[in-house]
Amino acid sequence: MKASPGATAPARRSTAPQRAGIQSLEVGFALLEVLSSSPGALMLRDLAAAAGMSAAKAHRYLVSFQRLGLVVQDPATTLYDLGPAALKLGLASLSRLDSVKLARQRLQPLMAQTGQTLALAVWGNQGPTLVHWEESPRAVTVNLRLGDVMPLLSSATGLCFTAFSSPRLLAAGRPQGRLALLVKDELARNQKLARQDVPTTMAGLAEVLEEVRRRGIARAVNTLLPGVAGFCAPVFDADGHLALGMVALGSLATFDADWDGAVARPLAAAARQLSRDLGFEAA
Repeated sequence: MKASPGATAPARRSTAPQRAGIQSLEVGFALLEVLSSSPGALMLRDLAAAAGMSAAKAHRYLVSFQRLGLVVQDPATTLYDLGPAALKLGLASLSRLDSVKLARQRLQPLMAQTGQTLALAVWGNQGPTLVHWEESPRAVTVNLRLGDVMPLLSSATGLCFTAFSSPRLLAAGRPQGRLALLVKDELARNQKLARQDVPTTMAGLAEVLEEVRRRGIARAVNTLLPGVAGFCAPVFDADGHLALGMVALGSLATFDADWDGAVARPLAAAARQLSRDLGFEAA
């Protein structure tokens, strides 16, 4: 029998092939999602309601999940929570995350938003090191290349790593560790050069770092290179450690250097999202 035009419309709306799956697994996964987002264990009725199913239906799924170790039930309270198998899966996933790879995937959309050159930096043996570079079509010529180690106190990248790698670095006024020694050496050089545009004392540096932490992003204007401004936003891993810095820089003629401007906002937002994707939960 020949079908009417109206009868064939649904088929034309969805031409992409649909993969066969197991719908019951997809339905049951809602229970695991609820447990993963809950601050603690849940009663059956609350867990079922949050997952949008009856308690009887939820119980059947939970029995299977318990057998697999994905869910456990406290025999004393009867509350349900994620089990050791769920923890094992989560840790395996986190261990395989490549923060730089994930960050690189986000640079093209970010460049489309900001129109500025972008880079990624990680902590190396000598300090924050550029490991990836995405040059904007309207990029200003800068004497930077992959593998360069950025100064700690005159670059946005360095200030970001100094501020977020060790928040209590300067609390006692007695620097310790590799980062602290690098900071101390750079302060001494700044004093010798009588620089007025960057910190030269511990007290001055503490004020700058406090502002960086308060704003959640570091900025440098004319201190690294003449006529060039930059921001660096921190990306944290699941343990709250600084994984990398996302950098934007450009000529002051085209670069919005405002703390809440057209470059800082999307850069900070991209860094926060990547941190969440790496498992970081802000306090």
